[in-house]
Amino acid sequence: MRAIAIRFEVLEFMQIIVRDNNVEQALRALKKKLQREGVYREMKLRRHYEKPSEKRAREKAAAVRRARKLERKRMERDGIK
Repeated sequence: MRAIAIRFEVLEFMQIIVRDNNVEQALRALKKKLQREGVYREMKLRRHYEKPSEKRAREKAAAVRRARKLERKRMERDGIK
C-alpha cells in the first residue's frame, strides 16, 4: 500500500491511499479532493495577474450571487414565491 501526499503552501498535507496498486482510482480521489479544496480555481486565478480593482469587483459579484442564492433558498423554505 502506497500513499500519495501533496504539500500546499500553508503546510497542509493531503494524503491519498493507493490500494492494490490501483493508481487510477487514487488519482480520481486526488482530483476530487483538489476540486473540493478549490485548488483548480486558485490555479486558474493565478494564471494571470489580476488588478486589485478587478479582484474587488469579482469578489463583490460573488458575494451578491451568494446573497441572492441564500435569499432564494430562504424564500423557498418559507414557502414564499
